[in-house]
Amino acid sequence: MSWQIEIDGHACIGSGMCASLLPGTFRMDGVVARPRTGSVDPEETVLDAADSCPAMAITGTEGTEVLGPRP
Repeated sequence: MSWQIEIDGHACIGSGMCASLLPGTFRMDGVVARPRTGSVDPEETVLDAADSCPAMAITGTEGTEVLGPRP
């Protein structure tokens, strides 16, 4: 099953950390980050990106379960 990935464009501060960590998954779109696609293969690094986001703007889900950011 794939994971859904979303970035809250209102919360994103454009640090670029996610795009630097996973350039194949995230991209910078002006001053905010965007996912390249809405779903990704399960990969620990995607959750690391959500955990590392200084604005906590990245959310990863599988179905209705929120996987990241992790507490």
